[in-house]
Amino acid sequence: MKIGVIADDLTGANATGVRLSKQGFSSATVVYRDKIPVSQQLDAVCIDTDTRYANQETIMKRMKKAMQSFREWDAKVVCKRIDSTIRGNIGLEIDTMLDEIEENSMAVVVASFPDSGRISSGGYLLVDGVPVQETGVAKDPVMPIKESFIPGIIQNQSKQTVGHIGLDKVLAGHSFLKKALNEQIEKNNKIVVVDAVTDEEIDTIAETIAGIQSVKIIPVDPGPLTAAYSRAFLHQFVESNKTIVTVGSVTTLTGRQLRYLIDKTESNPVYVSAERLATLSTSWEEEVQRAIAEALERMHTNDVLIITTYEENSRIVDFKWKAELENTSQDTLAKRITDGLAKITRLVMEKTEYPIQGCFTSGGDVTASLCAVCMASGIKLEDEVLPLAAYGKMIGGHFPGHPIVTKGGLVGDKKAIYSSVKHLKSTYTKRSAKL
Repeated sequence: MKIGVIADDLTGANATGVRLSKQGFSSATVVYRDKIPVSQQLDAVCIDTDTRYANQETIMKRMKKAMQSFREWDAKVVCKRIDSTIRGNIGLEIDTMLDEIEENSMAVVVASFPDSGRISSGGYLLVDGVPVQETGVAKDPVMPIKESFIPGIIQNQSKQTVGHIGLDKVLAGHSFLKKALNEQIEKNNKIVVVDAVTDEEIDTIAETIAGIQSVKIIPVDPGPLTAAYSRAFLHQFVESNKTIVTVGSVTTLTGRQLRYLIDKTESNPVYVSAERLATLSTSWEEEVQRAIAEALERMHTNDVLIITTYEENSRIVDFKWKAELENTSQDTLAKRITDGLAKITRLVMEKTEYPIQGCFTSGGDVTASLCAVCMASGIKLEDEVLPLAAYGKMIGGHFPGHPIVTKGGLVGDKKAIYSSVKHLKSTYTKRSAKL
């Protein structure tokens, strides 16, 4: 899949190209006068039009030339890189791109660059907490910035109607944001400014607009949205690939982490009864088979399949009483739970029609059981997702080379499992970008 980016200056083109490289794309920067290099390995190109301070005629001429180059190169995604302090004739550049693409198209502008202290809220661009009009760019000798309201700035430069979606819709999640975007489409607003304060919110915007099929989207931003959208757009072609999250921990921290993951991914977990697994009786196998059947059905609608014994307000297993009742040890019954979760996970991986892009396990006991049940001799460690959470690949067994992230039950903040799942998805997408 080929990604095309039009930037109004060379440093901006390079900065965005580097972000695409980090997503697994092979990137290059060229100037508008030159042809895109002929290379089978190149799948992301940033064209510098050098138009930040150009006149309207020059802007339109160079933008059209860049768009023609991308058509000839067969770019599947075309993005617009803008200055992080919204200098330049952004409105005219967006108008030209919209005219060049097709009638049924829309530009989504996210002016935020959180890593550089640029955020947008209420439609206003803040630089390190200061309205952009109060910063040094207000004294730009060629094109001073005299206001901070992003929709207003673009509207003054564009022939299109500019809409705005506030931070509340982004924070509400994909469903609410998609509804807000569809409302903008119905109003025929061809340019929509969307607020974002964090990279996570930019990811939410990227994933949401990548799923909109009714119009062709042009991401417009200083770099983060372009990288996130390109990753999300590519992931659509491997969307049938699933991630399995297996959690046996019963800590309140795990509960918060699962709730955050569920809210972010809109997943519907498969809840496994710890009570029915903590036994040597036939209820163990019955619960395993029940959970497998439910999980295979749930796969059709969930990209992230959560298999867990943690359920809010559920009764904690009385291991001492059950061990005495079944004349066995508490450790044996505890291991029956982790072995049950491991068997469910393994058989789901074997029986599902969907490729599994990776697994996440919480708790050392669950991880050990999964490796044992899958006959893996170990995990080849490759990366640290966050402190005490590791990414690696299974060694040998039924799933050699299978990606897995492992984390302790008391590790990380509320975002820890979600971050681990994102890491699995990002790593898989990087591999896909190279195919």
